[in-house]
Amino acid sequence: MDKRKIAGSVIAAAISLVAAWEGRSLIAYVDPVGIPTICDGYTHGVKLADVATPERCDALTEQEVRRALTVVDGSTPGQLPDGVRVALASFVYNVGPSAYGGSTLLRKLRAGDLAGACNQLPRWVYAGDKKLRGLELRREAERQICLSGLQ
Repeated sequence: MDKRKIAGSVIAAAISLVAAWEGRSLIAYVDPVGIPTICDGYTHGVKLADVATPERCDALTEQEVRRALTVVDGSTPGQLPDGVRVALASFVYNVGPSAYGGSTLLRKLRAGDLAGACNQLPRWVYAGDKKLRGLELRREAERQICLSGLQ
């Protein structure tokens, strides 16, 4: 299998994972921490009056998943297993590159402790100071996908 096909399948899997957990709204809304959001959790420059088409949402989600995957791939010296890349792309999409960049999860990843990194995901279940059930479920799904990439 060539690298483009592998990369495409990782991106497609990450988009599916993000879409499954973010939920889609074509009309901007305020997320649990007060950030204007549209489509599948897109926040950059969003105003509450914004409206998007499904096609625009698809494009924004793919763009942001690709950015998140680039952050993940650039954060370690070696190639990570695909399951780890998919799970962490979803994670970075959700929490942002800055939170990821300063995380114990990333320190463990860089130290070669991939299972330890995957097992950090369930710690990221708060929005503001509030524990959210949706984040608990999402992080467990990401953790399972992340660990499945190690077998």
